[in-house]
Amino acid sequence: MQITNKFQTIVILIMVVLGILLGQVEFIRSYSNYLIMPALNIMLFLVFIQIPLKNIVDSFKNIKFTLTSICINFIWTPLLVYILGKFFLSTYPELYLGFLMLMVTPCTDWYIIFTENAKGNVALSTSILPLNLILQLLLLPIYIFLLGGSSISIDTLELGKSVIYSLIIPLFTAIVVRKIIIQKVGESIFTEKVASKACYYQGYFLNFAITMMFSSQGKILLENSYVLLILLLPILLFFIINFILGKIVGKFIGFDYSDGVSLILTTLARNSPIALAIATAAFPSKPLISLALIIGPLIELPILFLVSKILVSSKFKYSYPKI
Repeated sequence: MQITNKFQTIVILIMVVLGILLGQVEFIRSYSNYLIMPALNIMLFLVFIQIPLKNIVDSFKNIKFTLTSICINFIWTPLLVYILGKFFLSTYPELYLGFLMLMVTPCTDWYIIFTENAKGNVALSTSILPLNLILQLLLLPIYIFLLGGSSISIDTLELGKSVIYSLIIPLFTAIVVRKIIIQKVGESIFTEKVASKACYYQGYFLNFAITMMFSSQGKILLENSYVLLILLLPILLFFIINFILGKIVGKFIGFDYSDGVSLILTTLARNSPIALAIATAAFPSKPLISLALIIGPLIELPILFLVSKILVSSKFKYSYPKI
């Protein structure tokens, strides 16, 4: 994972300000909207090409961890998000849908950094990554309909086309290209040369997309500067509740410290780039949805950094017992 991911909160803030400034130029503001989706598509291609989907069976080598993670991420978390959203965001339907899309998608990249920082089981966290990716791609449209359909009008056909265009095409392209490159140069060289470069450059395309988004829609942010305050409490509660739940479940099941850390961070970190790609393609006329997905990481990343520090400091006070 690239080192700049550790400072992504600051980078996002810089990109937001830069986008707003560039948006003052009429020519840039007029054409920036056409660059958002291509940048997100390339970014997701670079994310997907790093993920060895053929290794999805590795996650089932630790059935206890995998089932626990799946239950928290894909059963408990959507229920929690629905409750928090309805309680805090019921009068802000676009923000609720953005909050929903962000929180039901487990992270597939930077959570590894925080797992490593907290001395967690990085290999175990990495093994669950392909399964998390596949499940969220399959379930996100369902969550949008079941949990968000009553808050905002959703065009089924348009959502389906958006998922295909923004996720399925980059995913299958990455699978094919990955296979071809590995056949040519071998897996070790691919991992060392190609995957590392893809990891490095994915952040640039995400940041470029955010810059273009605020270049074209900066006025929306300035007119809705209250959004950060509205989202702050439900996002904080999400992380606090799931952090406590992760520690309790990890102890109850009998994970040692490193596996317990992996569970906590796997079920805390969220995947804003994937949700942002769908929101941008499916809801182009509702920029507050995308705004919520950009603001989310501004709150999430400092929390993940703090959580990793708390976990490390608690390691020497007690440990998870093995059953």
